[in-house]
Amino acid sequence: MYVADSRSSKAPVAPAETRPGRREAADGPRPGDGPRSDGRRTAVRAAVPGTVVALGVVSLVTDVSSEMVSAVLPLYLLTGLGLSPLGFGLLDGIQNGFSAVVRLLGGHLADRRGRDGAPRHKAVAAVGYGLSALCKPLLLLVHTVPLIGAVIAVDRTGKGLRTAPRDAMISLATEPAHRGRAFGVHRAMDTAGALLGPLTAFLVLRLAGGPMLADGGQQQGYHAVFAVSGCVAVLGVVVLLLFVPNRLDGAETSGEAATSGGAATSARAEPASDTRPRLRDGLALLRIPGLRRLTVCAVLLGLTTVSDSFLYLLVQRRLGLSVEYFPLLPLGTAGAFLLLAVPLGALADRIGRRRLFLAGHGVLLLAYGLLLSPLDGPAAVVCVLLLHGSFYAATDGVLAAAAADTVPAERRGAGLALVGTGQALARFACSLAFGALWSAVGGTTALTWSALALAGCVTGAAFVLRGPGDAPGAPGGSAAPDGSASPTTDDSEVPS
Repeated sequence: MYVADSRSSKAPVAPAETRPGRREAADGPRPGDGPRSDGRRTAVRAAVPGTVVALGVVSLVTDVSSEMVSAVLPLYLLTGLGLSPLGFGLLDGIQNGFSAVVRLLGGHLADRRGRDGAPRHKAVAAVGYGLSALCKPLLLLVHTVPLIGAVIAVDRTGKGLRTAPRDAMISLATEPAHRGRAFGVHRAMDTAGALLGPLTAFLVLRLAGGPMLADGGQQQGYHAVFAVSGCVAVLGVVVLLLFVPNRLDGAETSGEAATSGGAATSARAEPASDTRPRLRDGLALLRIPGLRRLTVCAVLLGLTTVSDSFLYLLVQRRLGLSVEYFPLLPLGTAGAFLLLAVPLGALADRIGRRRLFLAGHGVLLLAYGLLLSPLDGPAAVVCVLLLHGSFYAATDGVLAAAAADTVPAERRGAGLALVGTGQALARFACSLAFGALWSAVGGTTALTWSALALAGCVTGAAFVLRGPGDAPGAPGGSAAPDGSASPTTDDSEVPS
């Protein structure tokens, strides 16, 4: 495993004439140089610092733990405890709602500096991962819907605390031109955990010998999943504490500080005058044009994004799969996400991160349409899951990379938290609305209405994103003539 140097987590920034992959373009191959593919591999390694890899390992291990529980929880609640779709929509929404509210606090606390003058990104992230690890064994002790909801709320509190500090560490450790790729690498590793989680749950259920249906008090299979999940979550916390640097030296690359203009340049080049930012200062970041547009679009599109659990339930009922194979459905989504996260992240660095984010929701709309079409059989369901994974690969890390371009380093955690909170709250509302619609008119009709709403929101988001932030050479990761992404300009103006 690649261990990040605790003294510096950034990839070294070479002069422009000697950066990997550019020397050949400027002067042609030199005697003794390896093939051009070697230069590309060197550039990829330079674009992905050790901190990103270490955080990817933490996310991989943690996602194995989380997805083990997520893979069996819908059946455990709906089939075993007799919860209605509306009730499940409420609990599923709690997972997003609590995470959203706490995410603002996590970003704020991470930006506050300790006595050594360094932000507390790692400390806040460690608390978040620790809370989630503690919650997994608690599922062994609770057997009623209110108590399960409380445990889920605490687990999502931990997720909310850790998300913004983790993404801030990724963005601060990476050159601006390569943030899309770096977030893609992290999300690919994270998704590897999402891929292994359901498989692990499936194997644990088999080995435990317990039935999938939690009736008649026969719940040993589920209990085994919860116990193993807790042990895996603890391992993730240990990896974070041992292998992620405590301090990031040099929050921004020299290239970004040198080319950013106006107020953005002074904000990035000088230390923050207020080393203990107030929580309300984070909301003031919405005065930054680029961040405001991204937040509005994340909310619009989140309002029509059906949760994964509901989508898998629809797929399972459409195909008539045995509940024994239900935990394997997320594998199609995770597999596509894993394969496409890095290439789509690199593509976002070239064509524009906001453009790809919007296109990803178009892919989700195709998945809804295919699920509602007359097409049937395993091939149709596989296509739905692949499109679903492609949607995540084109939007998850890409949104974080685009938001990082608009926020100064000293407020990076709070800025990323704002965008993530808006999206999560919108998805919370969507879970409640979709659960109510399912209970009232059925799952297929509810999905039809959601697809129509998503088409309208994609159109609205395309209008909102029209602006300098997605023009060639502007913030958002669009490619400059030399093939590199241009750093932020007017969209990263800091509110006074």
